[in-house]
Amino acid sequence: MRKTFADLVAVDDVSFTIQAGETYGLLGPNGAGKTTTISMITGILERDAGDVLVSGRPHGTTSTWGKKQIGYVPQDLALYPDLSARENLRFFARLYGLGRADARARIDEVLQVVGLTERAKDPVKEYSGGMKRRLNIGVGLLHRPPLLILDEPTAGVDPQSRNAILESVSALAGEGVAILYTTHYMEEAERLCDRIGIIDLGRIRAEGTRRELVGLVGELDRISLTTDGAQAVPELESLPEVRKVGGQEGRMEVMVEDARKSLPRVLAAATDAGVVVRTVEVHEPNLESVFLHLTGKALRD
Repeated sequence: MRKTFADLVAVDDVSFTIQAGETYGLLGPNGAGKTTTISMITGILERDAGDVLVSGRPHGTTSTWGKKQIGYVPQDLALYPDLSARENLRFFARLYGLGRADARARIDEVLQVVGLTERAKDPVKEYSGGMKRRLNIGVGLLHRPPLLILDEPTAGVDPQSRNAILESVSALAGEGVAILYTTHYMEEAERLCDRIGIIDLGRIRAEGTRRELVGLVGELDRISLTTDGAQAVPELESLPEVRKVGGQEGRMEVMVEDARKSLPRVLAAATDAGVVVRTVEVHEPNLESVFLHLTGKALRD
């Protein structure tokens, strides 16, 4: 997809695919082109070039069918504060064209998913910020969309509500919903996203799993071993997965490509060398270092 505003190229040949049951994270600093990209995917904004396919069919600003396949949860709350949660959902169900019986059953299901069944009759204006966010997600789920777009759904909520939202998103992916997720919290992307695209200046700079992205910048996992004082440097260095061994008496730092796979062999080699391992710590590089390397900015810049 491509989109320009006068002389500004906001989105420059951005392309990615999201499979059913996959959560795809779109990360980028402010002004990177995320909002413009989402607006074109949802059919809110006309593209200058490129195509959007939803369930294999073309979708654009005039595509009523395509918009029915998408659940869009924007950053700004789209709720009526004087109505209850159930009344809000009933209103949006009518907009989606759900029949009365189907809407009633679906509203009960959605309230359960977002954890608001017990507060369904209360006015939304009495809700906490986190509860409003959860209801906002519920509105986007009403019509059972195969693609759900969540644009910073945890912004400004308390830790408890944030965790509830993340658990709901994980459950939806488990049910086969394709999810496009944007966030300013790197730990959310690491927790939820199967694949991640890093966008900056309107272009996708890198795409892949967390492990694949970390590999792009050569980051290694580190296994820290506290021992009885003995060392097993030669034995560990002989392992094919070990890249470097360092440390001092009573502690060894072992650099490997994949700590989770390498740990059993590292511990076995140390034990065979007569080293008594007291504690083990595994340190995996995170997306923050990759993001900074690719964009030169923090996620919120």
